[in-house]
Amino acid sequence: MLEIPESTTLAKQLNGTIRGKRIQSAVANASAHKFAFYFGDPEAYGARLAGQVIGDTQGIGAMVEISAGDTKIVLGDGANIRYFSSADTAPAKHQLYLAFDDGSVLTVSLQMYGAVLAFKSGEFESDYYTAALEKPLPLSAAFNAAYFEQLRDDDSGKLSAKAFLATHQRIPGLGNGVLQDILFNAKIHPKRKMNTVSDAEYAKLFDSIKNTLTEMTNLGGRDTEKDLFGNPGGYTTILSKNTVGKPCPVCGAEIQKCAYMGGAIYWCSGCQRLE
Repeated sequence: MLEIPESTTLAKQLNGTIRGKRIQSAVANASAHKFAFYFGDPEAYGARLAGQVIGDTQGIGAMVEISAGDTKIVLGDGANIRYFSSADTAPAKHQLYLAFDDGSVLTVSLQMYGAVLAFKSGEFESDYYTAALEKPLPLSAAFNAAYFEQLRDDDSGKLSAKAFLATHQRIPGLGNGVLQDILFNAKIHPKRKMNTVSDAEYAKLFDSIKNTLTEMTNLGGRDTEKDLFGNPGGYTTILSKNTVGKPCPVCGAEIQKCAYMGGAIYWCSGCQRLE
């Protein structure tokens, strides 16, 4: 699933491959998907996108926003975005297919669910999208200790560390995937209530958010996700489906997993005690 390291990496790769290309043709919903969310009628995407020239792409939270003439293409959550130099190598199934004037192709297929939106400025309204645009990215200077401090209030103290970091768009793009290593590096259990986290621990959590996400992004995303060319990211996850049951690299305790809040959480029983 797309989170900050992946959306940032994909934006960089898209700027290096498709910027300046003209869309020759576009097809949406060729392979029907129950949980594909489009803006309006996907059959209208062909007319809407054909002839548009690709501009800048940016990662905004857990979404990738591609400028195409007077239209924005926003792809989010479970969108697998792939570039092919020739249509001959593109997959037969997809939820969005963009053919460019030089013969190259961009496809989007959804893993579980996701957004495939194409709209003109002012047409689309969503609190999720607006928050991603307006709130500072943890990789930016605007996301500083003072900003992070104001996220903590009386109500948030009742939340678990996972709920605090990954719900209500407090930090757009910081989801259940990246929070595992963030909490490991901060030595905080995902189920631990935030009102038990000391000021010193909260400061360490801030540092972990900045440092962990920076490392993940600099290495091209996590090894559990793939980039524009189908390659896994270069960041080796400490806590993920790839490491459950293995020894912790710090203390040697077995890495644990359980279901929590609609997803899986991972932790080290030695390094992240539930107090």
